[in-house]
Amino acid sequence: MEEDAANAGFWASYENGFTVWVERLQGHAAEGADPIEPATTTFGAIWDSIVWVLANIIEAFYNMAFVITHPNIWLDWLSWGNTTEDKEALMRFIYYGGSVELFFAVFTLFLIITIAAFMHRPFMWGCVMVFEKIANTIGRTFAWAGLTMVMIQIVIIFMQRVFAVSEISLGFGMVLTHDVSWWAESLKLYNAMIVCLCVTYTFVQGGHVRVDLVYSAVGHRTKRIIDMVGAIIFMVPAAVLTWMYGWYFLWRHLVVPNPSASDSLERLITKARALRWNVETIGFSPNGFNAYFLFKILLVTFTVLVLLQAVAFFYRSYLELVEGEESVGKNLDKDSLGEGEEAFEGTH
Repeated sequence: MEEDAANAGFWASYENGFTVWVERLQGHAAEGADPIEPATTTFGAIWDSIVWVLANIIEAFYNMAFVITHPNIWLDWLSWGNTTEDKEALMRFIYYGGSVELFFAVFTLFLIITIAAFMHRPFMWGCVMVFEKIANTIGRTFAWAGLTMVMIQIVIIFMQRVFAVSEISLGFGMVLTHDVSWWAESLKLYNAMIVCLCVTYTFVQGGHVRVDLVYSAVGHRTKRIIDMVGAIIFMVPAAVLTWMYGWYFLWRHLVVPNPSASDSLERLITKARALRWNVETIGFSPNGFNAYFLFKILLVTFTVLVLLQAVAFFYRSYLELVEGEESVGKNLDKDSLGEGEEAFEGTH
């Protein structure tokens, strides 16, 4: 206990000093000093924005260290005991999951990894291979959801049309029994799994349809530059915005009182007193599929996969740019239809 108190005191004093230092860097007035007037020129506004970004990047190191050394304040809810500490930990988890602090922590990690990757090219290739391996493994696994969807649909048609049953039971040992309409609506979940969890796998395999107005007419270097810009300017912002909306969309269907993106941490901690689980179990029909919260989880997972693939695509495009055309497709784990089917690959 004495060690915990000493540790808490150390972090509290460190946090206070660090906060003061960051506020000074951001241009906030110190206690007792005259407030600094906000920038009135375009250059001043740009400079304030740059300083704000730099301050948050520096602060991210402290935030990451604090999170790693104090997992109990935001992960204590995993061993749910319906205690005040559990509820406050869950609210912290919800808040930081969609916070500026998380964004800059991830952004700072990206900067560190990217700097190291630019300094050591084999490390960058390693990052590409790891990220693409994640996309391929998840995609190849959940692609089987398509077969599951087809089989369940066949069972539904056969049982309903031939035996005219109102309920279907599936399983061995633990049998799952639901109304036919439940099984029919559950097909949406398998379709969502394919869309959300196989999207980056399809991207790695080159299976997405793309509208080509300029790309095919330009040279190798220009193509790689277009790919790099597209990954950073389009894929990353789209993933971040989807995460911000999807994160709170998910938790509004899991707990009450409903958390909001506009809530401060202090307000969420106050709400924690009345917090309770309220998992969404309402279907579109009385006996229909009632686990629609899973779609929200898939949406959040989708954004993580897209973000990882954006980084992988940015790295790969840069490597193919500096190493030349002979590096196109290097270390790329693409599916094959088998020996003798090369002419058909890339056409499906």
